[in-house]
Amino acid sequence: MTGTWTSLLRSTPFRLALTFAFLFMLAFILSGAIVYQMMSADLAERLDETIKETYSIVAATYADNDLEDLVATIESHAKLSPKKDQLFSLTDAAGNRLAGNFTAAGLPDGFSAFNAVLPGVPPDTEYRAYSGSIGGNNLTVAFSLSETEELETVAMMSFGWATLIITGLAVAGGALLASRVQHRLDGIAATMVDVSHGRLDTRIPLTGKDDDIDIVSSQVNAALDRLSALVEGMKQVSANIAHDLKTPLNRLQMILEGAADKAARHQDVSDDLADARSEGHQINETFDALLRIAQIEAGARKARFTDVDLGEILQTIAEIYTDVAEDDGKSLSPPRLEQTADRIHGDRELLTQMFANLVENALRHCPPRTTIRLSVTRRVDRVLASVADNGPGIPADEREKVFQRLYRLDHSRSTPGSGLGLSLVRAIADLHGATIALEDCRPGLAVVVSFPLATG
Repeated sequence: MTGTWTSLLRSTPFRLALTFAFLFMLAFILSGAIVYQMMSADLAERLDETIKETYSIVAATYADNDLEDLVATIESHAKLSPKKDQLFSLTDAAGNRLAGNFTAAGLPDGFSAFNAVLPGVPPDTEYRAYSGSIGGNNLTVAFSLSETEELETVAMMSFGWATLIITGLAVAGGALLASRVQHRLDGIAATMVDVSHGRLDTRIPLTGKDDDIDIVSSQVNAALDRLSALVEGMKQVSANIAHDLKTPLNRLQMILEGAADKAARHQDVSDDLADARSEGHQINETFDALLRIAQIEAGARKARFTDVDLGEILQTIAEIYTDVAEDDGKSLSPPRLEQTADRIHGDRELLTQMFANLVENALRHCPPRTTIRLSVTRRVDRVLASVADNGPGIPADEREKVFQRLYRLDHSRSTPGSGLGLSLVRAIADLHGATIALEDCRPGLAVVVSFPLATG
């Protein structure tokens, strides 16, 4: 139990709850003190009005040189207050009592306060009095403050109990809310501990309330999704590198060993050295492509972004590859452009390389008499660029895998290439905030890249 309270006291949500409870209680006490003072002043004012009104009623019974009615009235009022909550005194100029239930001595005219010592009255009972002269005599009307003090005491007690109850509720409510928030924070901490131990599939549980913690948790989960995908991609790349580069490295080793044997026999090794240089060049190209993809994914090229026209880029691609396609027994149609297609914000060099990779990919993997089509269209707030062909296409279950680094379809392993072309395309698209979709042309494949419009 002690550990639970210690943990709770260390909890930031609980300390915040205590802070707000303290501030609330401080405001409550200050406002209560103000209300109490206002209530006391109002009760005192009302009491003075009642005393003054009673004095006026009693004094109105006096007639010139006739005290009988005044004396009778005073005695009547005095009898109505057996507990002496109300005191009445009529004295002559010498201070002798003429009527009433007490003798007022030494009280000034107007309002005053005094402590009465009377039989049957608790000691130190305080009274509020009003005195004045009537026909040469002194009339005093006094009311006990005990009733007012009782009301003030009741108000003070009520305020005190309310303070205790509210304080208890504030602390208990703060502890409850803090424990719930702390439970969610503990879930976040536990998730991060799991992630730090390599369990990248762990995610922060969400409550579905869409509050600030849920929003932050969703963002952290999204970051963990990306981290998991990157780590999985690194594992896949490592496996693919080991698988796909093992063959050229073994082949390079065999060429060099063969060249060494020939050199030992004083035979010509120039052909072997040429083959070794070609293999080394291919391996270097593979690693250069991997490095280029890493640089693009890091966003290093965003500083070179400008407004570019995709139609112009596709026209340039068509001019470059039309003759290449014809030499390979294929055809590349002129790009179909929409006049309403807007410009996008991007790196012209990278975009040119992306569409060149897509065209080269179609040329490399499609049979003769294949037609390749380029197009740019506008769809609401997006610009769609497409490279389509009527070749063999890609099986549906393989379409997402082809964007993995060094991944190659089984029937493509006999063709030249490193399996990084589409990975580079995906990296460039991600850099530009674009999405890629592989669509079935029946027959063939269409690679559709959707770009956001340039803003500003």
